[in-house]
Amino acid sequence: MKRLFILTIVSICILFWAGSTPAHFGMVIPSDSMVMQEDNRTLNLTLSFSHPFEGVGMELIKPAVFGVMASGKRVDLLQTLKETKVMGHTAWETSYQIKRPGVYMFYMEPAPYWEPAEGCYIVHYTKTVVTAFGDDEGWDQEVGLKTEIVPLSKPYGLYTGNVFQGIVKVDGKPVPFCEVEVEYYNVDGKAEAPTDYMIAQTIKTDANGVFTYAVPKAGWWGFAGLNTSEEKIEGKDVELGAILWVRFHDWK
Repeated sequence: MKRLFILTIVSICILFWAGSTPAHFGMVIPSDSMVMQEDNRTLNLTLSFSHPFEGVGMELIKPAVFGVMASGKRVDLLQTLKETKVMGHTAWETSYQIKRPGVYMFYMEPAPYWEPAEGCYIVHYTKTVVTAFGDDEGWDQEVGLKTEIVPLSKPYGLYTGNVFQGIVKVDGKPVPFCEVEVEYYNVDGKAEAPTDYMIAQTIKTDANGVFTYAVPKAGWWGFAGLNTSEEKIEGKDVELGAILWVRFHDWK
C-alpha cells in the first residue's frame, strides 16, 4: 500500500509538471525595431533561448545559422557573434551597422536542443524585423527558413492593443490549424500573470494558416508557430518552431 501511495503521488506530480511545462522561445532581440535619422545607427542584437515571461534561461550553443536579409539579399553574420550570458545561461550578441534605408530581417537557426521533459528535440527558427530611415518596403518578404511566420501586419510601428496577424509556414506552405504560442518578454520581471495558464497563451491558425492576436501590454512579444518535423533525430521527434519577435508601443 505504501509503495502504491508513493507511485500515485509521483504520477500526479509528473502529470501536473508536464501540464504546466513553460513555453520555450528562441529569441533574437535588437536594441531598436525602428531606426530613425536621429537614432543610433548601430544595432545591438542578443540571441538566446528561454522562457521569456518567467525569466528562466536555457543554454544556447552557437547557432548553426545567423544572418540578415535586406533588399532580398542574405548576409551571413555567424562569425560576428560573441558569447554572453542571458538569464544566467549561454547566449550570443553582436552589433550591426545600419548604413542605408530599408527593412532588415535578422534570423537564426539554432542547433537542435534536446528537451527531456518533452522527449523531443527543439529547433526554433527565429527572426525579427527592423526598419530604417523611412523605407519599409518588403516587410512581408520570406527569408526562406524551414519554417517561419510571414507577417500580415507590419512587424514594427505597432501600438499596444493593435491586432497582429501572421501566416505560419513550413517549407513555404501555410499550415492550417497550427498551434501558436504567444508570450511577453518580461525584461524587468515586474509583470505578473494571474495564473500559470496566462504565462504563455495558445491560439491556432485558421484554415489558411493565419493567426490573430491583440497585444495587451507594450514591449517585446514572441509568436511561436509549432509543428512536428517529418524527419527525426536519433529516432526522436523534432519540434519545429517558427518564431517572430515583435515590439509594441504605448500611445503617448
